[in-house]
Amino acid sequence: MPPPILVITGPTASGKTALAAALAKRRNGEVVSADSMQIYRRMDIGTAKPTREEMGGIPHHMIDVAEPEENFSVARYVEMAAACIDDILSRGKLPILAGGTGLYVDSLLSGRTFAAFDAQSGLREELEGRYRLQGGQALLEELAQADPETAARLHPNDAKRIIRALEVWLTTGQTIAQHNQQTRALPPRYHALTLTLDFHRREDMWARIDRRVDQMMAAGLAQEVDALLQSGIPETCTAMQAIGYKEMAAALRGRGDIWAAAEEIKLRSRQYAKRQRTWFHRNRNAKVLLWGAVPDFEGVLQASTENMEEFGI
Repeated sequence: MPPPILVITGPTASGKTALAAALAKRRNGEVVSADSMQIYRRMDIGTAKPTREEMGGIPHHMIDVAEPEENFSVARYVEMAAACIDDILSRGKLPILAGGTGLYVDSLLSGRTFAAFDAQSGLREELEGRYRLQGGQALLEELAQADPETAARLHPNDAKRIIRALEVWLTTGQTIAQHNQQTRALPPRYHALTLTLDFHRREDMWARIDRRVDQMMAAGLAQEVDALLQSGIPETCTAMQAIGYKEMAAALRGRGDIWAAAEEIKLRSRQYAKRQRTWFHRNRNAKVLLWGAVPDFEGVLQASTENMEEFGI
């Protein structure tokens, strides 16, 4: 049996940070973030990164581990987060994986492996250059010679997936479909109890998201984004495409209205939360804990504790 861990998921602004810290105190645990934006340094306000006060003295891992201009992959996250969890387990403590990036959570728990990629080889840069010069159709036809199954599913404009599929083939001699099939056959890396936080009414979730964005603005979100731009961080990098940063950067660049940008951030955040809910509710083994209009934190904390005791952690 793989080692047991606790996982706390849910849409944005659903209270994952507070619940993870509270349960870590009760169960001698440490928190491992599963948030694809909190990994970046200097991006604190717009990512709702937990403050020292919110951490409550509990060690938090996988926060501030990359620079904003870095291209941080799921594979890199899994490698680093698994090392954190294994270290926590080796010290007799409970790892609590908490965050709203479903792909990170699922990839880490599943034991999924990723096809080898050597960033120093120059292969990806070469393929990207060829894509720009020769076009997507030419590279897609090349992919079809080695991996017709994958090529048939892709559009010539899907540069990222075409390049990745060619990269896997040229690096490993396997098609990406073969690699994924082997990966799905692997046993799960951890024995996880998943608690999914959500809301009885979506209107309550929307109101909570709106309040959070208002708090971000009051805390200096516009100034944080401006400082990143002034430091030379390109708007096109992955980190700056995050909700909150993309909209605010556009407003600052065009001398627009930052308060109009804040309203757009609220809208994009609500749309993102809807996608998160759909993703997390696919897990039929998750224990769903619902907030009302007035969040009953003590009630959710007690229900979480009971679920953990029943699970054996």
